[in-house]
This record gives sequence, C-alpha cells and structure tokens, in this order.
Amino acid sequence: MENVKFDANGLICAIAQDYETGEVLMQAYMNAEALEKTLETGYAHYYSRSRKALWKKGETSGHTQKVISAAFDCDRDCLLMQVEQKGVACHTGARSCFFDSVLKGDMAGLTFLGELARVVKDRKKNPVEGSYTAYLFSRGVDKIAKKMGEEAVETVIASKNDDKAELTHEISDLIYHLLVLMEAKGVSLSDLCTELERRHNK
Repeated sequence: MENVKFDANGLICAIAQDYETGEVLMQAYMNAEALEKTLETGYAHYYSRSRKALWKKGETSGHTQKVISAAFDCDRDCLLMQVEQKGVACHTGARSCFFDSVLKGDMAGLTFLGELARVVKDRKKNPVEGSYTAYLFSRGVDKIAKKMGEEAVETVIASKNDDKAELTHEISDLIYHLLVLMEAKGVSLSDLCTELERRHNK
C-alpha cells in the first residue's frame, strides 16, 4: 500500500472493465480503505467524493462487481479491474456509463462480440416473436449444429475465392451460429478464452 500513489485528496482512479468482453463499464475513485476492502473481499468498493463515504458497488441495487483480476498502471495511481458485472454498471440503467458517444468510427471492436453474446443469451431466456435466434433455440441443438455445419462449409468455400467481403460475410454467419450453439450448450466466451489461454501458456 505504501507504493500506491494517492493524490492530494488521498484518492486513486479506478476503472471497471467487463472481464469477458473488455467493455469499459465505469470509472470512479478509491481511497486506501476502499482499495483494501476491494482486495480483501473480492468485490469493488469505491469512495464517493460527493458523500465523502466508502461504498460497495451494488450494495443497495444488487448490481455488484466481482473482481476477477486487477492491475495498477505504471505510475501506480490508477487501478484497472476486470469484473463480473451483475446487472448494470451505470446508475442510469445503462450497462456501461460510457454511452454518450461523441465520436464513433465505422469499425466495431471486439466488445461487440460480448454484446452480441448477451443478445443471444437474452433471446434464449426471453424469446421474441420473429427472432431467428429464438427460432433456432426452439428447434434445439440438432438444428443449430446443422446450421453450424452448413456455415462452416460455406466459409471454407469462400476462403478459396479472392473476395474479402464474401469471406467476412461467411465468417460472420459462422461465428453467430457458434455463439448460438455455445449458449445452447452453456459454454461462455469466458470458458472459451480460458481454454485458449491455457493452451497458449502450455
């Protein structure tokens, strides 16, 4: 704790990031007590500058943040946490506090994969009439696996052509159906990444 660089007000910046998708959920502050409580309990605690009080994220709302991993920046005045977010992170009801876009490029990042996985999960839990995803779940694993096979073949065929757009389209179909299959069988993106990391480290 003596190496942490708290500012003149005894605070450091703390950033919470979704451990599965990398999506930045919120930014707040910690004093020494909040940092100690976070490391001790495994759940994010912050210091409210307006109320001048320690608070546990989700203590009243139930939208807790279980800390999966955490690391200081090079100056040790900012803590980045990968968290398992229960419910939403923002007091407005949005999943992330960073929804007020001022600049948006036309290229999506990896965090959209997590967003899509959440939509797929919701379609299984709350079927929507006319939803193709809900239709697949209603037909069961055999139908989903059959579509996976079809999309895999179409991806291989597209890879033989010199058409990046076509290949991107087919890979997108394949990954979408893979996400549906994963959800049907209870395999999460975290399970997938953990296995890939295990293989890499091995």
